[in-house]
Amino acid sequence: MFYALVIFISAFLIFLVQPLIAKQILPWFGGSAALWGTCLLFFQAALLAGYAYADAINRWLSIRRQVLLHSMLLLAAALTMPIIAADHWRPTGQEEPISQVLGLLAATIGLPYFLLATTTPLVGSWYWRRYQTSAPYRLFALSNFASLLALLGFPLLIEPWIGNREIALLWSGLFIVFALLCALLGWSTVQHARRSFTEQSTARTENKPHTADDNAPTPPPQSPGLLWIALSAIGSAMLLGVSSHLTQNISSAPLLWVVPLALYLITFIVCFDHPRWYLRPLFMPMAAVLVPVMAWLSDSLDLAMVTPVYALGLFAVCMVCHGELARLKPHPLKLTAFYLSISVGGALGSLLMAVIAPFIFNGYYELFVALIAAAVITLGLNVGKTRKMQWLFRAAAVTVIGAVCWTSWKSITDYRMNVRFMERDFYGVVRTRDVGTDVPFRTMIHGGISHGGQLLDEDLQMTASSYFGPTSGYGRLFASMPPGPKRVGVLGLGAGALAVYAQRGDHWVFYEISPSVVRVAHTEFSFLKKMAGTHEIVLGDGRLALAREQPRQFDVLALDAFSGDSIPAHLVTREAMEIYMKHLKPDGVIVLQATNRFVDLLPVARNLADAHGLSAVLISDYPQFHSGPGYWLALTDQVILTRNPKILQAEQIKSAAQEIPRSSKVPMFTDDYINLIKILKH
Repeated sequence: MFYALVIFISAFLIFLVQPLIAKQILPWFGGSAALWGTCLLFFQAALLAGYAYADAINRWLSIRRQVLLHSMLLLAAALTMPIIAADHWRPTGQEEPISQVLGLLAATIGLPYFLLATTTPLVGSWYWRRYQTSAPYRLFALSNFASLLALLGFPLLIEPWIGNREIALLWSGLFIVFALLCALLGWSTVQHARRSFTEQSTARTENKPHTADDNAPTPPPQSPGLLWIALSAIGSAMLLGVSSHLTQNISSAPLLWVVPLALYLITFIVCFDHPRWYLRPLFMPMAAVLVPVMAWLSDSLDLAMVTPVYALGLFAVCMVCHGELARLKPHPLKLTAFYLSISVGGALGSLLMAVIAPFIFNGYYELFVALIAAAVITLGLNVGKTRKMQWLFRAAAVTVIGAVCWTSWKSITDYRMNVRFMERDFYGVVRTRDVGTDVPFRTMIHGGISHGGQLLDEDLQMTASSYFGPTSGYGRLFASMPPGPKRVGVLGLGAGALAVYAQRGDHWVFYEISPSVVRVAHTEFSFLKKMAGTHEIVLGDGRLALAREQPRQFDVLALDAFSGDSIPAHLVTREAMEIYMKHLKPDGVIVLQATNRFVDLLPVARNLADAHGLSAVLISDYPQFHSGPGYWLALTDQVILTRNPKILQAEQIKSAAQEIPRSSKVPMFTDDYINLIKILKH
């Protein structure tokens, strides 16, 4: 069917462009987990605008004028191809990132995405005008199926074989084909629309209950519009909450973006395909159990357990939200209003999670708000055929709400326990906490991971600690280097703990993307004040800053720009390594922080070393085995990459160096290709 084909292509293009454009700009914004949330906000807002447009022209314009206007806009959008982000949108480090991302997306894909977003409701209304014999809601399920194919196909089938630029050009060509087909479909509808669709027939059928679903409840006397919006908003908020939780702790990359979004879309497909798939007795109890469990596990670092629980919880909550939406769907005459309400809810959920929550909360609390809302919304559902059953259901719902509130409060209390300083920006939440009694130690926590710390006794403050102890890769390297002034670059400031190795005459350059991290390093720690030599701090993404600068001639370049435990994948690609080599002396050294609970960076580092003629060795530090236990020292893995044989033969390094084997299973990481599946630890 021509209508189904146009809807299928539009939905496929919508969800193919989402990871594509986000991946294009990911390196520009430090690989931040918040980038995907901001992109989702734009996508939901554009979807809302598209649905509002479809509803407005369906209400106020004749079918002929609708098609004429839409055809002109499709032509204008086709003239904006291809969809490749312009270089002048690259941030310099001084911009407000959310508005910068939204402006970039609007300029690059705004009009094409808007028109694609109008397709499902608009073409669905054209379908109803032409046939009037069957409800077009299954076209909504079809559009979500196409979206799912695009989402899963991008990281698994498209990204590994085709570069970003080539995908963008292919997408642009497909959009032009879509624009032509959509315009042809519109004019075909104009020619075949029934002339007998009069105001009188509209009045007779407008308030007639939709009976395509014989099991659907009798519509309530009041308009369900607010309930449509609320159900859609909670599904959207849960999607962003789970996505953010995963990307903060593993990596911000297409694979981890699309898995939660795919689960979200699957629930739309299942619920709107046929009412038999949404089983209230199954999915409501499943959500009631999993929502409190998700709140309980919010601070767990055991992602092998947490990830499936969160995925299943997201699926169950979205099944309830979207299943109830399907039960409440109106007569097809109100099709565009229904879709508009769904998109309003989706945009509200994204706005609350991506913009409002980071603005009003100094910690990461919005997931708890979404979980509580997911429990509360059940009170608005009409469940049970008798009054007694309805009261029993509401009593159960109140019990679940209480459990979620209690577990959320406990998690937040633990999160804030003994915290001295807490601040949030686009790049995450930074906290400091004092631990220990005999030897007090202050640690800086970014996300859920410590990123360095300092002993507080006056005579111990410049003692090497945390991941940078004397027997770590950094400690052994600086002990092995010849005396004399050095130039050192550090990607990722943290607490500034590496500065303990600075010597008189040195010049150190710290690259830090988060203003909050810079603030905490100055106010909560004294490394920068007490360090020998001179230093400067460059605010912005380290890779972008190095790309703009003239060669620095670094003796040492340290790569330690983690956010939480999330690997900034754009810093370990071939293109990134070429930038680093530009700034490194011929006998200089690159040190890569490879400590990670979830991904194995060693084969990635070996590939980068081989491609640039460097030797690479691993230094694993287990300080409790040879220097006595100390909570200010951490187990760590660091990779040293260099062409300098004297460094590798120095006793401090040679005695601890381990060879990094090549892995044929892990290909070179590039800006176009990053495969997290290959490096996940088992």
